[in-house]
Amino acid sequence: MDILVVGSGGREHAVIKALKKSPKAGKIYCLPGNGGIAADAECHPIKATDINGLKEFALSRKVDFAVVTPDDPLALGAVDALEAAGIPCFGPDKRAAIIEGSKVFSKQLMNKYGIPTAKSRTFDSADEALEYLKAATYPTVIKADGLALGKGAVIVSSFEEARLTVKDIMIDKIFGESGNRVLVEEFLTGPEVSVLSFTDGKTLIPMISSMDHKRALDGDEGLNTGGMGTIAPNPYYTPDVAERCMKEIFLPTIAAMNAEGRTFKGCLYFGLMLTADGPKVIEYNCRFGDPETQVILPLLDSDLLEIMLATRNGNLREDMVKFSSDSACCVVVASSGYPKKYATGFEISLPKPADNEEIYVAGAKLADGKLVTSGGRVLGAVARAKDLKEAISKAYALAEGVKFEGAYMRRDIGARAIAALGEK
Repeated sequence: MDILVVGSGGREHAVIKALKKSPKAGKIYCLPGNGGIAADAECHPIKATDINGLKEFALSRKVDFAVVTPDDPLALGAVDALEAAGIPCFGPDKRAAIIEGSKVFSKQLMNKYGIPTAKSRTFDSADEALEYLKAATYPTVIKADGLALGKGAVIVSSFEEARLTVKDIMIDKIFGESGNRVLVEEFLTGPEVSVLSFTDGKTLIPMISSMDHKRALDGDEGLNTGGMGTIAPNPYYTPDVAERCMKEIFLPTIAAMNAEGRTFKGCLYFGLMLTADGPKVIEYNCRFGDPETQVILPLLDSDLLEIMLATRNGNLREDMVKFSSDSACCVVVASSGYPKKYATGFEISLPKPADNEEIYVAGAKLADGKLVTSGGRVLGAVARAKDLKEAISKAYALAEGVKFEGAYMRRDIGARAIAALGEK
């Protein structure tokens, strides 16, 4: 069957490489794709947010199945439009995608149905938010309500930082309409865990856990980014924690969405904090995470296309989803200066990955037949191995073979996880 994958990043490259392994997979298209994805799928320059363009392309190519992975087209109703045109899709419809599209909605959902999360207040006025923040306990967290490219949550350590953040979000509108409302949340502490899951609205099957590294610099210093690397599995996510999350968070969330008439089908991502009071939800995402997907899918030993079809058709079963007991590491190679100002257009030289290694391209394009940088996070070097130390070592060796002017990477991806394993 011919497949359309919507998106243009490393996540989409990982999804496409996994889909290609399925005996059922035919031709794969990617809209808009990128210069690296072009080696594995036929790319066309139609924006992921051009909903009508996606639909018209899918119909013109007689696509049998579509996979919508980015948050923006999901929140805009890409799945609704494609399904209405007779094209089966993996991904939630617009009503369900609101679980990520509005942080206010998701917070209200958790509070209504008793799902553990941080205490918060919602404000649609900058003046009211600032008045509240004058007496707040710091550090605290300020979140834009809507989608903000993964950068809508800011930890502030003082009222002055809070004032500037509220000004940025609500007055200067750095995230556009997404900043019309803000949440002010209590600051939680503890290890963070990302758990992605497949769900058809009835059955929920968690994928292997992972740990993201959001800060730009070693030691978790510097600005927040879209993610500088990941490892899986996350050593803090023990079987006891997993059991508790399933009972207190995962299944209650599915039930809550069903009760609200917003049945969720697709990949539901749980961003968790393991606090002293137990696991709590930091955020929901309505899709595969990036770069978590880049370490999760290489550990999937099942047929991703079969799982996606079952998720869409409502007949998902536990025996369909099998993960390896191996570990994986992704090291993101970025453009120097990211996430602030950086230069692009530099030619990229790639090493040849060995078995159980992959390079997933994110910010690159083809120019005169050559692969050149076009974004901040250029690619992810990924390795799978029997244990985490070996996976990290191999991922870094692969990343070292990537050459372009201004290439930058963190040097401590997985260090916290190794330390956690050493404490056991």
